[in-house]
Amino acid sequence: MKYLKVTLENDICKIIINRPEQYNSINIDVLGELEAILADLKNNNDCKVIILTGEGHKAFIAGADIKSMSNMDSKNAQEFAKYGQRVTTVIEEYPKPIIAAVNGYAFGGGCEIAIACHIRYASENAIFSQPEVNLGLIAGWGGTYRLPKLIGYGRAMEMLLSGNHINAINALEYGLINKIYKSEELLNESIKLASILIEKAPIALSYTIKSINNGSKYDKNTSLEEEQEYFSKLFQTSDTIEGIDAFINKRKAKFYGK
Repeated sequence: MKYLKVTLENDICKIIINRPEQYNSINIDVLGELEAILADLKNNNDCKVIILTGEGHKAFIAGADIKSMSNMDSKNAQEFAKYGQRVTTVIEEYPKPIIAAVNGYAFGGGCEIAIACHIRYASENAIFSQPEVNLGLIAGWGGTYRLPKLIGYGRAMEMLLSGNHINAINALEYGLINKIYKSEELLNESIKLASILIEKAPIALSYTIKSINNGSKYDKNTSLEEEQEYFSKLFQTSDTIEGIDAFINKRKAKFYGK
């Protein structure tokens, strides 16, 4: 990987966007590497949780690479938007939990990648923005779809129409992030959360992610029917049998994703 640093330790995979001189901005090559590593990790049983972050302490992902966009025509732009939407959808629908450790600027596409993740922790210096209107553009990687669902119609409208920045405290108030930590504590706290998640039943985690996402896709009755189906299917798994038996016998459950 040219633009990513990837480590796997104790069932936790860290993916670090590694373009610090460009504030970890994303071009089509970075999208390609991110899509490829997520595909590789999907069936890797040694990876149970992913932490996504940026190199350094200044930026998580400071948006799409504007220089790379300067030579695009309408067709290239549509392909770029389609690719970004595809990768953010992969993140949103990923069967393993993905934690965004937002360690600085999360602008434009960086904010869109963060809100596609399942959980977001942020450093005190994190700043979020959808500044595309300042370039005569709109958010193109799912921001107009996901942001209103996450923080509400009015707040999303304000962010997307004004291009204004919000700090970590505002982001927490809006519900855009889950928690705030000091910069030097952010990664360790993200690992602590990941360490809790890796002890849970993998299939149950995957079905929970699917069921929550279904609430955005389907009407209430269809979403609840899907939830019933997932719930009943789990009783065919060894993990559910193990979890119930462990609870009854007051011992710690051991899950194997089966």
